[in-house]
Amino acid sequence: MARSHAATTCVQSDSIKGLAQSIAKPAYHRLLIAEPTLRRAVPTLIIAFLVTICIGAFVQVLDQTRQKRASVKRDLSALADVLAERLDRIVLTRQDRAASAERLQSLLPGLVPSWGTAAGRHIIVTSPDQSIIARVSIDVPNDDANRLIDVLSATQLLTLQGTQTSVVEVNLPNTSRALAAQRIVKSMPGQVVVVQEQVESPWRSDAALQITLSATTGFVVLILGFAFHWQSTRAREGDLINDAVRARIDTALNRGRCGLWDWDLSRGRIFWSQSMFELLGLESRSDLLTFGEINALVKTDDIDLFHIADQLVSGKLDHIDQTFRMRHANGHWIWLRVRCELSQGQNDNGCHLIGIAVDITEQKSLAEKTVEADLRLRDAIETIPEAFVLWDADNRLVLCNSHFKRLHKLPDSAVKQGTSYETLIEVGSMPEIRTRLPNSLAPGARTFEAQLEDGSWLNISERRTKDGGYVSVGTDITQIKLHEQKLIDNDLRLTANVIDLKRSQAELERQAQLLAELAQKYAEEKTRAEEANQTKSKFLANMSHELRTPLNAIIGFSEVMGSGMFGALGSEKYQEYCNDIMTSGNYLLDVINDILDMSKIEAGRMKLDYEPLDLAQTLTESLRVVSGRAENKNLTVNADIRGAIPIVADRRAMKQIAVNLLSNAVKFTPDNGKITVRSRMRNGSIVLTIADSGIGIARQSLAKLGRPFEQVESQLTKSYHGSGLGLAIAKSLTNLHGGSMKLRSKLGVGTIVCVTLPCGHGEHPAPSIIAEAIPQAASGKPRAPRSASRAPAPQAPKSPARLQPASAPAEDPPQLSLV
Repeated sequence: MARSHAATTCVQSDSIKGLAQSIAKPAYHRLLIAEPTLRRAVPTLIIAFLVTICIGAFVQVLDQTRQKRASVKRDLSALADVLAERLDRIVLTRQDRAASAERLQSLLPGLVPSWGTAAGRHIIVTSPDQSIIARVSIDVPNDDANRLIDVLSATQLLTLQGTQTSVVEVNLPNTSRALAAQRIVKSMPGQVVVVQEQVESPWRSDAALQITLSATTGFVVLILGFAFHWQSTRAREGDLINDAVRARIDTALNRGRCGLWDWDLSRGRIFWSQSMFELLGLESRSDLLTFGEINALVKTDDIDLFHIADQLVSGKLDHIDQTFRMRHANGHWIWLRVRCELSQGQNDNGCHLIGIAVDITEQKSLAEKTVEADLRLRDAIETIPEAFVLWDADNRLVLCNSHFKRLHKLPDSAVKQGTSYETLIEVGSMPEIRTRLPNSLAPGARTFEAQLEDGSWLNISERRTKDGGYVSVGTDITQIKLHEQKLIDNDLRLTANVIDLKRSQAELERQAQLLAELAQKYAEEKTRAEEANQTKSKFLANMSHELRTPLNAIIGFSEVMGSGMFGALGSEKYQEYCNDIMTSGNYLLDVINDILDMSKIEAGRMKLDYEPLDLAQTLTESLRVVSGRAENKNLTVNADIRGAIPIVADRRAMKQIAVNLLSNAVKFTPDNGKITVRSRMRNGSIVLTIADSGIGIARQSLAKLGRPFEQVESQLTKSYHGSGLGLAIAKSLTNLHGGSMKLRSKLGVGTIVCVTLPCGHGEHPAPSIIAEAIPQAASGKPRAPRSASRAPAPQAPKSPARLQPASAPAEDPPQLSLV
């Protein structure tokens, strides 16, 4: 609000300056420009002047003090030399030195020259034994004993020190300071000492004088500054009052959509108020406008400003009252009514045309709209299908349409504004009233139905107007009358249809009862199916336990026979048979384990043992499990695991998820393919991505994946071993951990599986880890991973798998897309 008010005041001030420029002199213009600077500069100059005066006075006092002290020292030194010389001469001319010393007290005042006398000055003559022979004190009363004692004490101290310098500064016992000069009188022998008290009194008088002059000058300057400040404040208040008055005038002009004109005919300059610029949407200007600029905005078809200017200058016109258009900044025209009067200036011979311009665009638009509305109303009355007539309070015709003339067979000569109602009845054919309908609540209103000669029906409604007349509208209701007869006939048919609907309703109620019974049977069958599914799961779990016991025996004995623990079997075929038995047993055991895990998950009996673990280590162990099969197929495995990945999860479930997904990637990737494993932390979750360049999956087959015992290939066409439970178990374990698994695939390109798991809690970051393959020992007995979608367990690899570290670690986990 304050900024808006300041901006408005600034614009109004510019408007005032523009008006002032039309009547002021150039010197006053320059004064208006320099006045703000002077208001700020004068106080600064006054302060600088006062500071300069104070510094000059201080420096002058110091300099005068220094000069006074130097002059006093010169006087003391010269006086001491003169007295010493004169005493020496007196003593030499008088042979009796003892008598001379006794008369020295009376002779000493006469030896002091006139220029050597000064207030506070003492002249003392002492003997070699430091006794005072004579003394002279100038401007010191004889009864001022204390002061004389102080001076004598300082003199004795000076003679004891034997100082022979020109002038020295001594401290009197009364804590005051004095200057002293000492000379030796060789003929006595003795010495003369000149002491000057009140050394600081001249400095104090000079300082008081300088301070008085400086204070008087500063006071005068402050009075002048205060007078200037008071005058500038009054001028500022006058400007504010002027701005306030101008603001009120501009506000009145703005609210009244008016603008102020001041046309200097002699100079061809025109002043506009701020409201005039706002009317035309122009940018406000503080300078005067030229005649050409104004004429460029005027619609020349409405007014000729050149002709008006000539008439005003020649004296043929002394005022104008014109209506014309001016172009708005947006391009449209604004209607203005300008009313101005010619005025003669007092200080110059120029003529000014002064007045206001009023925006009458709304009035013009309203008048045009009124005409358009009248025409539109007549057109609307003419186009309505009803007969319309308007009568005034004296029952004279005001307005009617062609339908009214046609229905009542009125000639055009009779239908004129002001024709009486009785005349129209005599000329035309009025309908016969058959039925009067109940009146509405409005006073003076009536409605009735009438039939014409051709058999058509009219619904005539009459309403009183506010001026005492009434309006009548006749609606053709012939079709309504015909429709009423049809409604009577349809009523009979509807009655019959109602009976049929009741019969249909009874039939629908019977069918609804049957649907309820079917729904109940469906619920019972669904319950039995769920019980059967649970029974199946329990059966599979029991059978899995029963089958694992003999399978373990078969696998164990086949390993013993294959290793030749109790001797050779005799034929190499037996060795191959033992290996086949052991491989098939391991494969069957893995299938049974997967079935058992899937049944536990479906039955809700899978228990997870949550513990803090490092997912990076689990992935490394899982890569070690599948490294043998990857090496047999000459696959390249890139593992990009950046840093330790802390997670709270079930260790066995995490390893089973990783092994199942890696086994599927190895199984469905052709020889010389590529598998990429990445793991990242993102938004508080762990994102594990396994991508392969395998055979891919068709789009229509993606929906089957993740379901128990679902495979893409049928039993007759499939070329890969497996029960189809590996991916389902991985997805179910991921969901149990509160995560999700997404899969994207394309035939012939490959598959990407993305597993997202919650962290559970954060840990401190660890160094980046790049997983590498660790070959299994040749003597170890590897066991195939527990996944129903695995190929038969291979032999232990003889060389490490081609697991390569990532060439360039990715900044973020890969998106689920196939290129």
